[in-house]
Amino acid sequence: QVQLVESGGGSVEAGGSLRLSCAASASSDCLYDMAWYRQAPGKEREFVSSIAESGKMRNADFVKGRFTISQDNTANTVYLQMNSLKPEDTATYYCTTVGVRLRRCFSGVGAWGQGTQVTVSS
Repeated sequence: QVQLVESGGGSVEAGGSLRLSCAASASSDCLYDMAWYRQAPGKEREFVSSIAESGKMRNADFVKGRFTISQDNTANTVYLQMNSLKPEDTATYYCTTVGVRLRRCFSGVGAWGQGTQVTVSS
């Protein structure tokens, strides 16, 4: 029911920056807590960053100030600004809905986007 579309990935050199976007198609009343995950070849999917509709954020330790998650509730879009990229950041990045306040919106929790590829060369 909820559709998520990631964009903004690409290929950059180490030290470069990318800004990922995740647009959610949902009712304007369904403001989801959202998160970014990533998965590299041969690795398990791992948590990157999350943001609640209130704006409260949580980050994985490896972010270390390099990534910043933000949201535009009017557009129902979440962003991930990635700076000082490292080769180990190379992965497919996914966004997902992880929570919502309104019961009528519960069916949209657990939706995933198709992913956007980030490749960082040394």
